[in-house]
Amino acid sequence: MHIGFIGLGNMGAPMARNLLKAGHRLSVCDLSAAAVAALAETGASACDSPAAVARSEAELIITMLPAAAHVKAVYLGEGGLLDQVRPGLLLIDSSTIDPLSAREVAAAARAHGNPMLDAPVSGGTAGAAAGSLTFMVGGAAEDFERARPILAAMGKNIVHCGDAGNGQVAKVANNLLLGISMIGAAEAMSLGVALGMDARVLAGVINSSSGRCWSSDTYNPFPGVLDDVPAARGYRGGFRSDLMLKDLGLASEAARQVGQPVFLGALAQQLYQVFVAQGHEALDFSAIIHLYNKDNHP
Repeated sequence: MHIGFIGLGNMGAPMARNLLKAGHRLSVCDLSAAAVAALAETGASACDSPAAVARSEAELIITMLPAAAHVKAVYLGEGGLLDQVRPGLLLIDSSTIDPLSAREVAAAARAHGNPMLDAPVSGGTAGAAAGSLTFMVGGAAEDFERARPILAAMGKNIVHCGDAGNGQVAKVANNLLLGISMIGAAEAMSLGVALGMDARVLAGVINSSSGRCWSSDTYNPFPGVLDDVPAARGYRGGFRSDLMLKDLGLASEAARQVGQPVFLGALAQQLYQVFVAQGHEALDFSAIIHLYNKDNHP
C-alpha cells in the first residue's frame, strides 16, 4: 500500500521505517529536512508539506505530531490535509492529544468525506523501533478493520476502544495512572531505603505482594534494582519527564471539560511541573524519584 506519513520525530521515524520494512511505499513529510532525508535514504518519497502528501498517490495517511495545536494545523489549517485530500481516503492520527480535539478533527474529516481514526500509542521509542507498540484506536469499527493490517506493521497490541476520541481517552487514562503509580513507587522505595532496607530486597517484597505494579516490577525508579531501565543509565532515554507532564496536563484538561475530579492526577501534575521547572525535562519520568532525595537533584 502507498501510505502518507507526516511527523518523523522520535516516534514517527521508527514507525515509518517499520512500514517500509513491511513492504509499503511511503510519502513522508516533516519540518526537519534531515528527518525527511533519512527516510528518503531508506526508500521513502520526500514531500515538502502535508498538502504534498495529500496530493501524492497515498491510499492512507498517518500523522504523528507533538500536540493538538499541530494536529489541528495539519488537518484543519489553510492548505492542510482536508483542503487537499481526496474524499474516501482513510486518515489515522497517532498523536497524543485531548479527546475533544480528536473528536473535533474527526468530525471535520467526516464532513469532508474522509473516515478518521485516533490511534495514540504506548510503548515508547523502544517499542516504536521494535514494532511492538500498543495502539489504542477510536473510530468506526469498519475503519478500524481497514487500518488493522497497517497498524500491525508497527505494533503488537491493537485495541479498538470505541468511537472517535476513545483512543485518546484510553491513552489519557492510562498515562494518568502511570504518572501516579511511578510517584507511588518512588515514594515507597525511597522510604524503605531511608529506613535501612536494601533496595533490591524491598523491590522483591513489593513485587511479590499487594503493592506490585508495572512502575515497580518492570520500570523500578530506584537505581540498582533493575538492569535494563533508565534508572540504571542515569535516567537517560525512555519517556521524557516533560512528555509525562504534557500527558498529565491533557488528563487534567479532559477532566475539567467533563467535571470529573482527578485528585491524585492534579498532585502528580504539580510534582512533574516542579521537576521539569528544575531543568530535568529530558530525563526519564522515573527520575521523579529525585524529588525524594535530600539534595533534591539527579
